[in-house]
Amino acid sequence: MLTRPPYLSGIDERFFNRDLSWLAFNERVLSLTRETAIPLLERVKFCAIFSSNLDEFFQVRVAGLKNQIDDGVLLHGVDGRSPDQVLAEVSATVRRLVGEQEELLTTVVLPALETHGIRLAAWGDLDEATRGRLTTEFRQRIFPVLTPLVVDPAHPFPYISGLALSIGATVVDPTTGDEKFTRVKVPPLLPRLVEADASGTFITVENVIIAHLAELYEGMEVRDPFVFRVTRDADIEVDDEDADDLREAVEEELRRRRFGRAVRLETVAEVPTDVVALLLDELELDAIDHFESHLPLDLTCLQRISGLPRRDLRDEPWPSVTAGRILAAREDDEPIFNLIRRRDLVVHHPYESFQTSTEAFIEEASRDPRVQSIKMTLYRTSPDSAIMRNLISAAERGVQVVVLVELKARFDEALNLNWARQLERAGVHVMYGIVGLKTHAKVAMVVRDEPDGLRRYVHFGTGNYNAKTAAVYEDICIFTCNPELADDTTRLFNHLTGFSRTNWYRHLLVAPHFLRREIVDLIRRERDMGDKGLIRIKVNSIADADVIAELYEASRAGVHIEVIVRGICMLRPGVPGLSENITVRSILGRYLEHSRIYHFANAGGPARPAWYIGSADLMTRNLDRRVEVLTPVLLDRHRAWLEQALGYLNDDDIPHFMLGADGSWSRRGRVDFSDDAQERMYRWAKDQQERRTSERVDRSDSGSVV
Repeated sequence: MLTRPPYLSGIDERFFNRDLSWLAFNERVLSLTRETAIPLLERVKFCAIFSSNLDEFFQVRVAGLKNQIDDGVLLHGVDGRSPDQVLAEVSATVRRLVGEQEELLTTVVLPALETHGIRLAAWGDLDEATRGRLTTEFRQRIFPVLTPLVVDPAHPFPYISGLALSIGATVVDPTTGDEKFTRVKVPPLLPRLVEADASGTFITVENVIIAHLAELYEGMEVRDPFVFRVTRDADIEVDDEDADDLREAVEEELRRRRFGRAVRLETVAEVPTDVVALLLDELELDAIDHFESHLPLDLTCLQRISGLPRRDLRDEPWPSVTAGRILAAREDDEPIFNLIRRRDLVVHHPYESFQTSTEAFIEEASRDPRVQSIKMTLYRTSPDSAIMRNLISAAERGVQVVVLVELKARFDEALNLNWARQLERAGVHVMYGIVGLKTHAKVAMVVRDEPDGLRRYVHFGTGNYNAKTAAVYEDICIFTCNPELADDTTRLFNHLTGFSRTNWYRHLLVAPHFLRREIVDLIRRERDMGDKGLIRIKVNSIADADVIAELYEASRAGVHIEVIVRGICMLRPGVPGLSENITVRSILGRYLEHSRIYHFANAGGPARPAWYIGSADLMTRNLDRRVEVLTPVLLDRHRAWLEQALGYLNDDDIPHFMLGADGSWSRRGRVDFSDDAQERMYRWAKDQQERRTSERVDRSDSGSVV
């Protein structure tokens, strides 16, 4: 049983706290490290992801809490807690979780790795020959890039970069007895884990540096060396309305981010109290902001170990399949546009290939002489994006290419700025969206000149145009040339790139002006059906109080509500008289569940269901402060695919977590992860492709037209 902090008096118990709910999600991630049915290196990966998630949480959420406290904010959220209360609970919860992580690594994971010849060693664990080789490595490749910085009246306390590892120590002059604090930054370009030998032994680079620290202070005595790390506020705030040039404003904020306020100090255990006090004072932090570790800091370095080429300790590979209809079209050298023109196409990543669907769609458009225009939104992509290269190629040959680049996509701002510059140099019309809103929708439209006139081909997705994340994020996309959906998409792009006030869409649910009221209307239609009502929602997060209140009202009316949420959930299920008809489960596995699916069983009248997919979670920011799109799934065969996916996810037999009315998450289902929902979905997608291929061969052999 995963426990949550107890209730506090005075809070609104209808809602869980957003930040504590997020920590509960990260606790579920950490719990996968205990799952012995998961291959060992995959468990190491989850341990590293836990640490990476926690870093971002402090950079954004804890920084936000501290800013609220400084601004005198008394109420943090709808749950009734103050920022001070939340920060205190966050601190206690993080200490408990970090302690659990240390216990897991020390007693379970690291010993298990050693049985397979993989070891994380300390300097004293190495034999003399290995230490000699590492000393040579230090002097040749590490020593030249180190810079010791002493603190004295002539040398003020140095600026410490966010998330950078540092080595602190006291340096003593043996002649005069003078003592000074010194700091050495561990250069981030150095490999964090150094291979001590070819047998699978690793040592942290800071451990190697500490072993040779005296070489940086010739003639001095080095005492009590230790490792520490500072986390800083990394959120950027850009006022679109006051910015003369949004790109310049974002660039300035990126420079400012490097100097954000400190929000956390991490040190290894047993650092002298006077030294900790010095660091806290210089960083303007309190004791509550100090976290100790008995293991190396920044355990994201475990990704290096989790990526070792040990097939015996890794998941069985699941190569993405090419969707059956696309495979047939490729075999016939048929354009993907012909395929979409015959019937809408749904593709489920990463079970079905991103490269042969979404990337192929843009690639074919970029070189098709019939294509007149390509328009798309860009929230996140990869540094080596094939889609971006193809858009540049299309623009260079004269196609009108319009890309709406979201410059405020958190932690991808610099990458998006770089792509915006490259696109503009190639002649692409680059836009930066609507003032005051982030554009989070994932939409692309290709306009093609065909014998019967111009036809618009549209791609709607739940995930980003990013081939790297598409390999590990579960997402769904729809390709269509439905004229009514294309009309809506044209209206959307005109609104985003021009100056218009769009008053309606025929089919799309678009935030911020329409999505909230449409979602509420859909919930209320189910509410009016009483116990014949059914709502199924799969999202990353659910945190909007008004929508949650509507779901509570539907539950009171007897509507059965099934929620699948990966991360934050402020909704409290299973409370008599409030939410007894609501269940909330969470699915974690090798893929990050990222698609958003909405199913309302009677939205068009009794037994007339509505299905939607899209980019929007049920969070206030998605409904009110972003451009989001949900698109309807219109064909029965595509609805059947979504039904199958939700069926696997809602099967009580598969490994999952259930949220209780008291806020606890309990592990349910079978122990064996080799038959989880994602494995079933992959096998089913593969079977569908093989069945379609077999049918095609049979028809071809019989002389039938395929």
